[in-house]
Amino acid sequence: MNPISGLLQQCPVVILDGAMATELERRGCDLRDSLWSAKVLHEAPELIRQVHLDYFHAGADIAITASYQATMQGFRQRGLGREESQELIRRSVRLALEARDEFWQEPSHRMGRARPLVAASVGPYGAFLADGSEYRGDYDLSEEQLMEFHRERMALLLEAGAEILACETLPCFIEARALTRLLAEFPSASAWITFSARDASHICHGELLAECAAWLDDQPQIVALGVNCTAPQYVAGLIQAARSATAKPIIVYPNSGEVYCVDTRSWKGTASSSEFLAAAQEWYARGARLIGGCCRTTPDHIAALADWARRLPRPPSIVHV
Repeated sequence: MNPISGLLQQCPVVILDGAMATELERRGCDLRDSLWSAKVLHEAPELIRQVHLDYFHAGADIAITASYQATMQGFRQRGLGREESQELIRRSVRLALEARDEFWQEPSHRMGRARPLVAASVGPYGAFLADGSEYRGDYDLSEEQLMEFHRERMALLLEAGAEILACETLPCFIEARALTRLLAEFPSASAWITFSARDASHICHGELLAECAAWLDDQPQIVALGVNCTAPQYVAGLIQAARSATAKPIIVYPNSGEVYCVDTRSWKGTASSSEFLAAAQEWYARGARLIGGCCRTTPDHIAALADWARRLPRPPSIVHV
């Protein structure tokens, strides 16, 4: 099953949601923790559900679950038992599904829109380490070891009803290969792969995005590929690199444009939704067909994208419900 294909038959560009952590912090959550937003699955799950709902109201066609840093290993390190850890991972999917179903019950929300999807976030091994290696990829693990790390979480996310897997912020090609191989153990599932990138042609570990895309182009369960959690100024070049090597839909959801200052523990730079929209219009012109936001983007960014996207010419097959 390829849920992305179905959305693209109805939408000229599919709009993803924006940052989860940014919105949770705005609601008073303290995320200075190795579990990051995953700790809110335990402490205040209703806030996560509300963030998902806000993004659907803003116009998102896909919600990404709060499971990026939710791993069996991470929860175990915090002293949680196996059953409780499994429940929290499943909960990440249920919260998004509940928000989507509540949103979709209102008839006015269906006018001119496709039914939104829920994508389960599968963050990289480095997110579990919480030491910045998710932007380096210097794990020194084999493909088999990475498969073992991700296996149980992937099974739980799919069991809970995720409609697609978002294998995201991958810094290195070996992890993309490991996740793709692991996906074969779940033959009815599909996923997208998005890398974090350090410039307009290389992913963070140093591999060329075009070479990664060429390998992924032959993998039938990978239904889209691209980049996320990357500086916006690199995205146009990265789209070009990916398109040179694959016919799969290109997905991009970069950061807002702000830069994190380690010394002051604060963000600097612009987070203007109008500037983000202008950049997104170029990404669309370059060939991106799924566009959203990552760190520091908000429902305002997504609303701007969605308002623009709804004005684009519709594919001939769109059905208004």
